[in-house]
Amino acid sequence: MQSNSNESPKHMTKIGGQALIEGVMMKGADTGAMACRLPDGTIDVETWDENNGKHMPWYRKCPFVRGVFNFVISLKDGYRCLMKSAEKQVPEEEQQDEAQKSDDDKKDPLFSFIMGVGVIVGIAVALLLFIWLPKFLVGKLIDVTMISDQSRFVRSLLEGVLKIILFLAYMACTGLMKDMRRTYEYHGAEHKTIACYEAGEPLTPENVKKHTRFHPRCGTSFIFITLIVSILVMCLVPLTVVWQRVVVSILLLPVVMGISYEFIRLAGRSNSRLTRALSWPGLQIQRITTREPNEKQIECAIEALKPCIPDDPEDDKW
Repeated sequence: MQSNSNESPKHMTKIGGQALIEGVMMKGADTGAMACRLPDGTIDVETWDENNGKHMPWYRKCPFVRGVFNFVISLKDGYRCLMKSAEKQVPEEEQQDEAQKSDDDKKDPLFSFIMGVGVIVGIAVALLLFIWLPKFLVGKLIDVTMISDQSRFVRSLLEGVLKIILFLAYMACTGLMKDMRRTYEYHGAEHKTIACYEAGEPLTPENVKKHTRFHPRCGTSFIFITLIVSILVMCLVPLTVVWQRVVVSILLLPVVMGISYEFIRLAGRSNSRLTRALSWPGLQIQRITTREPNEKQIECAIEALKPCIPDDPEDDKW
C-alpha cells in the first residue's frame, strides 16, 4: 500500500530532483547527482558540487527575489542533465563518433547560431501558447458577448482558466507518448524516493514502493501555482488591449514566479491543513505527470539521491 500523502514526514528535505531519459537527477545542499540506466542494464552515476546551502549568494536567499534565480538555474541544470541522459542511451561506439562530431560542431559558428535560434523559438512558442493565445481568445470572447470590457477580474479569471486548460491538455497529450510515459514513471520514482527519505526509512526499493508519488514541491505544482498567482496579479492590471496585457504579463513574470516560489517553499516545509488544501490541486495534476515506477526505475532514483544527502542534517533543512 502507498503511505498516506497527508502523513507528516519526519524530515522536510530541501533535496529536489527531475526525471531524465531513463534516469533521475537530484540536487542537494552541496552535491548534485544523476543516475541513468544504460542500455547494458547498469546504472551510471555522475556527481558534481552544488551551492544550495548556507553559502548561497544573497539573491538566491532573499524572499521573493530568489524564486526567479533558482528557477532559471534549475531550468539550466535540468536541460544539461536531460541532454546528458539522452547521450547515455547511445551505444559506447556511437558515443565516441558523436563526441567527435559534437566537438567539430561546437567549433562551427553556424551550429551555435542554430542552437541559439532553437532556444529563442522554444521560448517564443511558450509565450505564444500560454500568454498571448489566452488573452487573444478572451479578448475575442468579450467582443462578442455582454461581458464588461472593464471587468479586470472576469478577464483575468477567463485568461487563467484558459491557461490551465492548455497546460493540462499539453501534459495529457505528452503522456500519450511512450517515451514520455517512461519519463513520468521516473518522475514518480523521484517523488517516492524523496518521500521515503523524508520518512526516515532506509532507501531500499521495498521501502520506496509504499510511499506516495505525489509531492508538494514538484515542478508541476509550481507551474500550476504560477498560473493561479498570475490570475490574481493580472486582476490588478487595468489594461484591456491584448498586446498591452501580453507585455505586462511578461514584465510581471518575475513577480509571479517570486510569489509562487515562496508558496512552494512553504508547502515543502509545512504540512498544515492550509498548505495541504492549497497544495491539493497541484498534487492532483501530478496524477498526469507521474506514473507508478518499477523497481529498476526506483533503483536509479535511490542512486541519484544517496550522494545528495549531506553529512550535517542541518544543511538539509528548509
